[in-house]
Amino acid sequence: MPKASYTDEEKALLKAFGERVRFYRLQRGWSQEDLAEQTGLHRTYIGSVERGERNVSLINIALLAKTLDVPIVLLATLVLGISGSASSSTIQLKTIK
Repeated sequence: MPKASYTDEEKALLKAFGERVRFYRLQRGWSQEDLAEQTGLHRTYIGSVERGERNVSLINIALLAKTLDVPIVLLATLVLGISGSASSSTIQLKTIK
Protein backbone atom coordinates (compact mmCIF):
# COMPACT_ATOMS: atom_id res chain seq x y z
CA MET A 1 0.00 0.00 0.00
CA PRO A 2 1.40 3.48 -0.87
CA LYS A 3 2.67 5.67 1.89
CA ALA A 4 0.09 8.35 2.75
CA SER A 5 2.56 11.15 3.45
CA TYR A 6 6.29 11.77 3.35
CA THR A 7 8.65 13.55 5.73
CA ASP A 8 10.27 16.80 4.59
CA GLU A 9 13.52 14.91 3.94
CA GLU A 10 11.71 12.31 1.83
CA LYS A 11 9.93 15.05 -0.11
CA ALA A 12 13.28 16.75 -0.77
CA LEU A 13 14.70 13.44 -1.98
CA LEU A 14 11.82 12.92 -4.44
CA LYS A 15 12.08 16.52 -5.65
CA ALA A 16 15.84 16.25 -6.20
CA PHE A 17 15.39 13.08 -8.24
CA GLY A 18 12.69 14.72 -10.34
CA GLU A 19 14.91 17.71 -11.00
CA ARG A 20 17.64 15.39 -12.30
CA VAL A 21 15.18 13.67 -14.63
CA ARG A 22 14.03 17.07 -15.91
CA PHE A 23 17.64 18.23 -16.36
CA TYR A 24 18.59 15.25 -18.53
CA ARG A 25 15.29 15.36 -20.44
CA LEU A 26 15.81 19.01 -21.32
CA GLN A 27 19.44 18.32 -22.23
CA ARG A 28 18.10 16.00 -24.95
CA GLY A 29 15.64 18.68 -26.08
CA TRP A 30 12.66 16.48 -25.22
CA SER A 31 9.26 17.46 -23.90
CA GLN A 32 7.63 15.41 -21.15
CA GLU A 33 5.50 13.87 -23.88
CA ASP A 34 8.62 12.87 -25.83
CA LEU A 35 10.11 11.17 -22.77
CA ALA A 36 6.81 9.45 -22.06
CA GLU A 37 6.66 8.13 -25.61
CA GLN A 38 10.25 6.87 -25.48
CA THR A 39 9.77 5.11 -22.12
CA GLY A 40 6.22 3.88 -22.55
CA LEU A 41 5.27 5.68 -19.33
CA HIS A 42 2.32 8.07 -19.23
CA ARG A 43 2.96 11.78 -19.78
CA THR A 44 1.29 12.72 -16.50
CA TYR A 45 3.48 10.18 -14.67
CA ILE A 46 6.61 11.87 -16.07
CA GLY A 47 5.31 15.25 -14.89
CA SER A 48 4.56 13.96 -11.41
CA VAL A 49 8.05 12.39 -11.19
CA GLU A 50 9.66 15.69 -12.19
CA ARG A 51 7.61 17.56 -9.57
CA GLY A 52 8.70 15.09 -6.89
CA GLU A 53 5.21 13.71 -6.38
CA ARG A 54 6.07 10.07 -7.12
CA ASN A 55 8.15 7.52 -5.26
CA VAL A 56 9.62 5.99 -8.41
CA SER A 57 10.29 2.24 -8.53
CA LEU A 58 13.77 0.95 -9.23
CA ILE A 59 12.53 -0.54 -12.50
CA ASN A 60 11.25 2.87 -13.67
CA ILE A 61 14.46 4.56 -12.51
CA ALA A 62 16.43 2.11 -14.67
CA LEU A 63 14.05 2.69 -17.60
CA LEU A 64 14.40 6.48 -17.31
CA ALA A 65 18.20 6.25 -17.08
CA LYS A 66 18.41 3.95 -20.11
CA THR A 67 16.06 6.11 -22.16
CA LEU A 68 17.90 9.30 -21.22
CA ASP A 69 21.19 7.49 -21.94
CA VAL A 70 22.71 8.29 -18.55
CA PRO A 71 24.02 5.95 -15.86
CA ILE A 72 21.59 5.47 -12.98
CA VAL A 73 24.18 6.97 -10.64
CA LEU A 74 23.89 10.31 -12.48
CA LEU A 75 20.17 10.44 -11.81
CA ALA A 76 20.91 9.78 -8.15
CA THR A 77 23.97 12.04 -7.77
CA LEU A 78 22.26 14.98 -6.05
CA VAL A 79 19.77 12.69 -4.40
CA LEU A 80 22.42 10.69 -2.58
CA GLY A 81 24.83 13.56 -2.06
CA ILE A 82 27.63 11.83 -3.94
CA SER A 83 30.84 13.81 -4.04
CA GLY A 84 33.71 13.18 -6.39
CA SER A 85 33.45 11.94 -9.94
CA ALA A 86 32.80 8.64 -11.61
CA SER A 87 36.48 8.44 -12.54
CA SER A 88 37.81 9.16 -9.04
CA SER A 89 38.98 6.27 -6.94
CA THR A 90 36.82 7.24 -3.98
CA ILE A 91 33.21 8.25 -3.92
CA GLN A 92 31.84 9.43 -0.61
CA LEU A 93 28.15 9.21 0.21
CA LYS A 94 26.44 11.45 2.70
CA THR A 95 24.21 9.67 5.14
CA ILE A 96 20.55 10.49 4.66
CA LYS A 97 18.96 10.68 8.08
